[in-house]
Amino acid sequence: MAENENGAQKSEQPTEKRLREAKEKGEVARSRELATATLMLVGCGALLGFGEALGQALLQILQRCLVLPREQLLDSHQMAQLLIDCGQIALIALLPIFCCLFVAALLAPLLTGGWLFSGASMQPKFSRLNPLSGLKRMLSARSLAELGKALAKFGLVLAASLIVLAADRAELLALAKQPQPLAINHGLKLLGQNLLWLCTPLLLIAAVDAPMQWLAQQKKMRMTRQEVKDEHKDSDGKPEVKSRIRALQRERAERRMMGAVPQADVVISNPTHFAVALKYDENAGTAPLLLAKGRDLLALKIREIAAAHDVCQLQSPALARAIYYSTELDEPIPAGLYQAVAQVLAWVYQVRRPGFDLAPPAPQNLPIPDELRRDD
Repeated sequence: MAENENGAQKSEQPTEKRLREAKEKGEVARSRELATATLMLVGCGALLGFGEALGQALLQILQRCLVLPREQLLDSHQMAQLLIDCGQIALIALLPIFCCLFVAALLAPLLTGGWLFSGASMQPKFSRLNPLSGLKRMLSARSLAELGKALAKFGLVLAASLIVLAADRAELLALAKQPQPLAINHGLKLLGQNLLWLCTPLLLIAAVDAPMQWLAQQKKMRMTRQEVKDEHKDSDGKPEVKSRIRALQRERAERRMMGAVPQADVVISNPTHFAVALKYDENAGTAPLLLAKGRDLLALKIREIAAAHDVCQLQSPALARAIYYSTELDEPIPAGLYQAVAQVLAWVYQVRRPGFDLAPPAPQNLPIPDELRRDD
């Protein structure tokens, strides 16, 4: 089982955050052997597919370059034009093969890891200039594995080359006796077939290397239990920080709520444990809104602000509890409390009536539905 630099066991699967950060840094599983084998196969296929056109182009170039009049040989302008013409013929013949290789180079990364554009991987790392670090990398297990892989690839390709040359020896020697056009086409066909056979050891190496690279990357990405805990803590936020944020949000909400108390029409209290502030806008055509509510010290503060701004106050324990538990801030009261609150507002309007010195009696026994009544 893998260990980190502190010796802790990496027993946990990588989290999504860890994988995402690794991808942003360009740390994904890559198999260069698979990409090389893919390009070789596509190149061999393109050579076999477009070999005849390439042979015709080569024959045309040979005919134009080997049969030259004396005047053209002595004229530098004509020789330059001949070079340009031959280059155009070669480019047109090679263009389909180049296009196939270009497409293969674009699609090869999709086999392992997909496309990845990371600026972090292109940033210079001066630590790589340290000779000791370089020597450590050269003697690491990964470097030794790469060396063994390179030697195995060289040996397999060499063995395949010798087998192919021995098998096609007669045909290769026979090219010298064939007419020029036939020899060129036959030679390109043999080249494509032989290269295709040489791809066989590359495919074998890629079939072993790609899973190994994937497993190595998965092993590298594994995490210790402490790393998983730390990441979850960082993602979710530390408890003390979250508690502080909630406290600040609560204080901000209380300040906003207390700022709305002076705009209320009435404050209904328990009289000590609960307090709610209501506002009714006749022009809005909606039910009375709850501007503020609180318990204990917060209820006391609501009553103090209401007294300082001459807001009418009414003691009705049952109605105060019902509104407190049934209504959220800035929302209208439930329909079941319309009748009770209407009686309270009618009393408020009587109290506010100009020239009315004798205060009307406060409403008693307000109608509160059983489903909204709270006794605690």
